[in-house]
Amino acid sequence: MNIEEAKNQRSDINVEGRIEEKGEVRTANTKYGETQVCDCYIVDDSGRCKLTLWGDDIGKVNNGDRVSIQGAYTTEFRNERQFNVPKKNGKLDKISSE
Repeated sequence: MNIEEAKNQRSDINVEGRIEEKGEVRTANTKYGETQVCDCYIVDDSGRCKLTLWGDDIGKVNNGDRVSIQGAYTTEFRNERQFNVPKKNGKLDKISSE
C-alpha cells in the first residue's frame, strides 16, 4: 500500500517511506500521563503524510531514514490527516539510513 492509499484507511495501515522534516520533541499530557511526542512526515512516490512519533519511537528515526510502519491508524488533527503507530499492536522499524 502506498501513502496516498493509506491516508484513506482508518486502521491496520502498513506502509514504507522516508522520514522528512522531523520536528522538535515536546511533552504532551495524555489520559495515561505525560509523554514525549514529535511530528515528522513519511514520504513515498505517491505523496506524504504526517507521522506522529510517541515515546521510544522518537529516537528510532532521523531525517532521511527509510522506515516501515505496521498496524498504524489515521487521525485528523487541525485539518491534517496523520498516521499514529499504537504502542500495543503497531510497529515502527528503520529499514535503512540516508
